[in-house]
Amino acid sequence: MHLLLVFVGCLGVASSSVFNLHLQANVGELFTFKIEPQLFNWTHQVISEQFRYRPSLQHYPDLPSWMRYMYSHEYHAGFLYGTPPVPAAGKTLNLDVIALNRQNYETRQLVISMFVAHKFITPNVVQMKIDNLNWVHLMDPGRVENLRNIFRKDLWPDSKDDLSVVFMESAINMGGRLPLRPQQREGVIVHVGSFAQFSPRLKELQEEVRPLYKLPSCTYKRTSVQKIFENVGFKLDWCAFKMVGIESPTEVLYHNNHGRVKEQLKEHRHQQLQREQERWLGIPREDVPIRNYIDEFAFAFAIPGMIFAVLVGILSAVLCFQHQKFSVHIEYPMSSTVQMVQCSDTKPMQPVTTLKSLKDPNFLLDNTSMRSQSPNNSLYQLDTGASGIYARPKPPPYKGGTLGRNGVDI
Repeated sequence: MHLLLVFVGCLGVASSSVFNLHLQANVGELFTFKIEPQLFNWTHQVISEQFRYRPSLQHYPDLPSWMRYMYSHEYHAGFLYGTPPVPAAGKTLNLDVIALNRQNYETRQLVISMFVAHKFITPNVVQMKIDNLNWVHLMDPGRVENLRNIFRKDLWPDSKDDLSVVFMESAINMGGRLPLRPQQREGVIVHVGSFAQFSPRLKELQEEVRPLYKLPSCTYKRTSVQKIFENVGFKLDWCAFKMVGIESPTEVLYHNNHGRVKEQLKEHRHQQLQREQERWLGIPREDVPIRNYIDEFAFAFAIPGMIFAVLVGILSAVLCFQHQKFSVHIEYPMSSTVQMVQCSDTKPMQPVTTLKSLKDPNFLLDNTSMRSQSPNNSLYQLDTGASGIYARPKPPPYKGGTLGRNGVDI
């Protein structure tokens, strides 16, 4: 019974810990939201860094691609910020923010329902980098208003009705380096935009800093408008000061509600929608064609195999032809060698030894006569008719002798 009461009490606490909030963001305009303990009905903080927050898109583990969450140890609060793109226009995003109290590990939930309203993207944008501030300092509405007043009152008077901050991000997240000293600011990149034409003073300022674009950083450089920014607490990196956009007619302002301006803005919106439709969209995974690896392996092995077989056949034919040529070349010198034999005349008391070639035509005649006259001929011919038959000669007669003392024939 007590367990049941505890379980019901927990359900009651959980149901009362869910809070709802409705917000609105505009396309092409910076959206910021501060997450603090008061949103979860927590009024006081006992320990340092007592509360932690984890925002995400409802039923998803992360935030939309255009939104970023950062926690500030300086302000002890979390911040959501980002610029909604054109495809998000007209949609409602539901965000879940889970808060954790590190003192008693109590969790509470905040559901943010955010509607993204239609708005035309400003064509003319001024980009700058502020070195003496961090990203969290531009979450202060007072600083943002001071920055806008510089352009609306001094540098860009025509933009006083529709000037807005269209982009803001930490310089570290944009590829910058951390400062050597932790006490120094990281820097923040800010873009402000409007439908108004760039003023002559802005154009002169851009020509003044144009030679600095080739440098990575130039905080030492002073310009003609340096004091205007420093008087309200902004120190700019003039190497990063740029003007990007198109020259719109002066009368085409977003705040103007004339019919002609509405038609022009409608045409501008139609062109943006066409560009979005022309953007490439990925195909589903099941529609991706499947590769036939059997054909690829067949082509990969068949064609090289045929080429290899042709080369082996050509090489075998060449080697066989060369082998025959070598055989003829080897046999020919053997048949052409000159053999010398020793011949002796049978003149009495004057033996003369000569060398004669086998190719000599007189050699056969001399050999025949020498055979018939030589007493050392080991074969003799039997007189048995027309065909001469050669037989082994008879051994010489034995002559008996006497053996000496040492067994030597005397």
